[in-house]
Amino acid sequence: MLQGIHHVTAITGDAAANVRFYAGVLGLRLVKTTVNHDEPGTYHLYYGDEGGRPRTLITFFEVPGAAPGQPGGGMFHSVAWRVADQPALDFWEQHLAAHDTVVNRGDDRLAFADPEGLSHVLIARGTRDDDSPANGNGVPPEHALREIIGVEAMSLAPERSRAALVGGLGMADLGESLVVGSGDHVGRVGLHPEPMSRGAQGAGTIHHVAFVSPDADHKKWRERLTGGHLAPTQVVDRIYFKSVYAREPGGLLVEVATVGPGMAVDEDPEVMGIALALPPWLEPHRTSIEARLTPIHNPRTHG
Repeated sequence: MLQGIHHVTAITGDAAANVRFYAGVLGLRLVKTTVNHDEPGTYHLYYGDEGGRPRTLITFFEVPGAAPGQPGGGMFHSVAWRVADQPALDFWEQHLAAHDTVVNRGDDRLAFADPEGLSHVLIARGTRDDDSPANGNGVPPEHALREIIGVEAMSLAPERSRAALVGGLGMADLGESLVVGSGDHVGRVGLHPEPMSRGAQGAGTIHHVAFVSPDADHKKWRERLTGGHLAPTQVVDRIYFKSVYAREPGGLLVEVATVGPGMAVDEDPEVMGIALALPPWLEPHRTSIEARLTPIHNPRTHG
């Protein structure tokens, strides 16, 4: 069984501003500053909890100067996060407003969008013993974002998407939503019931959503996706985890990613994200890659 949402990957047109919001305002830890393996002159930024663990990760491909995208058919949108309680929502209501972010408060949740329009919802769902909230950047650990617990999906063909996500990825069908995982590791995929007109990728839109596979089960998931006629990719080594990708019939790009080896495989955990981390095959090109990247400021300091 898959074990919740591993990460959400979105697009930003401005890496420096992205860091200012996600690390500086939302208080997430920038746990990995690296590059898009397919476009090494652009950033791939990873944010998460203190250890950069799966289920807490939101990542961004930088497309410098990208025009705003338009969420629609074939795309995920909106990221739901677990926070501890009502006092946490009170904090975020005031904190986001102080940073010129419009919020919409409900009984147990608070909705807002990032500066490029990506929607987020914070939901009060308690704490767990293994929570490891990011430490710093002006957000008290007791109020920190703790993990991603849901996304919304807009399909070009909802019933075909439902069949693929249930049959190929083993999600439980609860009607308005699909559930992946069980126990403490559950993620919800809200599936819009009507076909949506095709969306347009751009700044502020989600590129894909990844789901957690235990390392030992990863090859079996690729076989299951193949049997479900989803035409998965070969296993791709992303350094911090291994991935298989597939685009289901409604246009949604999904990924199955391993837990390990983790964000600390190439950096000391104390200083993750501060320096530019490159995969071994790009290390000989570090000087030319760094010259193409816009400088960013990671608010996390060491020592």
